[in-house]
Amino acid sequence: MTGPRRRARTIAFQTLCETSTTRHDPEVTLDQLLGESKLSEVNASFARELVSGVINNRQKIDEYIQRFAPAWPIEQLPVVDKSILRLAIYELLLDNRVPTKVAINEAVELAKIFGSENSAKFINGVLGAVSTLVNN
Repeated sequence: MTGPRRRARTIAFQTLCETSTTRHDPEVTLDQLLGESKLSEVNASFARELVSGVINNRQKIDEYIQRFAPAWPIEQLPVVDKSILRLAIYELLLDNRVPTKVAINEAVELAKIFGSENSAKFINGVLGAVSTLVNN
């Protein structure tokens, strides 16, 4: 059984994936996914903050991805990996509510569940490099 914060992150991740591949409105998608979940209002709010934070800072986040994964143009990254990286980089560099190890661990767990065979290793490597910018 996963904890409510991980479920909130998973819903945020799923929203980011769906809205990256479709023209669906992020708020509508998030509301639908939250409606299917049994998250408390506190954790639903956390998921909303993650999604809006990533969307509002996507250009800056994508610049970090390009800086720390230069061999992979952003448009060539798989949607799953890109969405996980966006979420984790937002948490690491812009949100600063969770310890660095927690943000990286949560991202790697998402990659193990939703990514390809190499996703977890790739995500861990990129986020390890990004974490050098964090002061905690």
